[in-house]
Amino acid sequence: MPTEAAITQVWIWSLVIYFVVVAVVALLLTLILMATKQIKAGAAAIWVSGQQVANNTIQIPLLARTNHLVTKILESAVRTAGAVAAVEHHAGSCPHCPECVIGGKPGGVR
Repeated sequence: MPTEAAITQVWIWSLVIYFVVVAVVALLLTLILMATKQIKAGAAAIWVSGQQVANNTIQIPLLARTNHLVTKILESAVRTAGAVAAVEHHAGSCPHCPECVIGGKPGGVR
């Protein structure tokens, strides 16, 4: 039969091992908690960056419409330049300009 001293010694060693295990588990849980906080902060930063990218790129579909409108403006500018060149050519060769245009004299631009 074990002695009272032996039983006391087993209890003491059991408590020491228990507290060591509890301390290790507490340390590991603390490390896990710190890691989850870092992951959460990283995910929040990614979320903010994603929202900024979305805000910066939301206008991209409108560029197709802008491109279409700019093409129409360019076509109109080319036609206007052609008309101006025709008027300039007429004015250079017509001795009655600008009266022929304003007054509608024969040979004038209409």
